[in-house]
Amino acid sequence: MDGILPLWKPKGLTSHDCVVKVRKLLRTKKVGHTGTLDPEVEGVLPICIGEATKIVPFLTDTKKTYIAEVKLGAATDTEDSHGKITNQTEILNPPSLQIIENVLQSFRGQITQIPPMYSAVKVKGKKLYEYARANETVERPRRQITIHHLELLAQTTNETDTFQVKVVCSKGTYIRTLCVDIGEALGYPAHMSNLIRLATGSISKEDTVTFTEMDEAIEQNLQEKLVLPITRGIDHLDCLFVDEETKNKVLHGQKLKQPEIVPNTDPFAVMFDKQLLAIYQTHPEKPEQIKPVRVFNT
Repeated sequence: MDGILPLWKPKGLTSHDCVVKVRKLLRTKKVGHTGTLDPEVEGVLPICIGEATKIVPFLTDTKKTYIAEVKLGAATDTEDSHGKITNQTEILNPPSLQIIENVLQSFRGQITQIPPMYSAVKVKGKKLYEYARANETVERPRRQITIHHLELLAQTTNETDTFQVKVVCSKGTYIRTLCVDIGEALGYPAHMSNLIRLATGSISKEDTVTFTEMDEAIEQNLQEKLVLPITRGIDHLDCLFVDEETKNKVLHGQKLKQPEIVPNTDPFAVMFDKQLLAIYQTHPEKPEQIKPVRVFNT
């Protein structure tokens, strides 16, 4: 089986737990996920199977869509509701929706983030959460990320200490940190009290299947119908269509001349008719050539 299982990850499982479970259910070892979701977070977790594992870094690099809940009045060491409270204040006059909207404006577009201490970002060879668990402090690197869309979702009251935002962001964005920074801009300690991932790239909630649905499909021997084609994971890449002679060269991993019409993305997919052959990129040392990054055996 080769393709992408669009899993709706339930709360209580790590992303690795989901990979292990899929391996057992589908009886295959070649399985990988495309971007970690914390155990307490539910949502879209594309699982790559077989040849699709070759596109994991390309699917991981896509935009993500979330609904996050911001809770004002308390900051935690993990920046979510599962950590220890480090700062707390009573919200006597909750900000109005207009004030929140005004603050959100400054977080749209390209912004700088400092990743949380409880994260897997490495500094001097160690993950930040390893420093945090050892009660050690270390200077964290600033990162440029992009918030493509940030929307305040409707509330039942005009003033509140808890509100939801819809976020479309680039790879590497920490939504926990975004919630903390929004709270700080409003003048309050804050944390992320809930998070749901609605989409990874073009794979959205509507595409997903649950483990219960997987069990039912396997009982009827219909598991292959749950899997999306590999091309769904790289539809953000441009395509180069080749003839049959070039197809054979591509499948043998050969370098090619740079095409006359240069693809709009680099890397890009190489296709023969509807068949995905490979992912190529411009040769880093010979720009007049293109070279394979991944070749598929489907």
